[in-house]
Amino acid sequence: MSIKADHWIRRMAEEHRMIEPFEPGQVKQNASGGRIVSYGTSSYGYDVRCAPEFKIFTNISSTVVDPKAFDPKSFVDVHGEVCIIPPNSFALARTVEFFRIPRSTLVVCLGKSTYARCGIIVNVTPLEPEWEGHVTLEFSNTTPLPAKIYANEGVAQMLFFESDEICGTSYRDRGGKYQGQTGVTLPRT
Repeated sequence: MSIKADHWIRRMAEEHRMIEPFEPGQVKQNASGGRIVSYGTSSYGYDVRCAPEFKIFTNISSTVVDPKAFDPKSFVDVHGEVCIIPPNSFALARTVEFFRIPRSTLVVCLGKSTYARCGIIVNVTPLEPEWEGHVTLEFSNTTPLPAKIYANEGVAQMLFFESDEICGTSYRDRGGKYQGQTGVTLPRT
């Protein structure tokens, strides 16, 4: 199994629609020339953006956090170009990009150092063979201060690993519960 380079990522995105929309290079400025947190293809990965729709965790209902019975009232929906995450809390978002993972490939999501250096951690999420959809991202604010996430800018990097052997059972074969997700998706059982 080896990590895939920029040439492979570009080819798979263009020929097989692996990433849509796709940026073949690194974007470091917005349309008006202002600096942004970069996104697009890097040497050995792809930096994704988050869409301007967020779910911010709140304890207003004082419920127990239970992954088998998650209460959707524990989130406040926010739409906009920024998301302010309360101290010691978290928010969910989704990628702008829609992914179609090849059967021979596993993708690992890592946080960008720009956010990590501010105490904002992105959960490490694997994208399994033949999974497709928008990736739901979880941002944890580990600081005692409010933290800001920017929509339509880079928030995490995807690393692509191609196996030397095709898996016997893919995510699609198993009927995975997050297959085809298109919005910010809460835990499912």
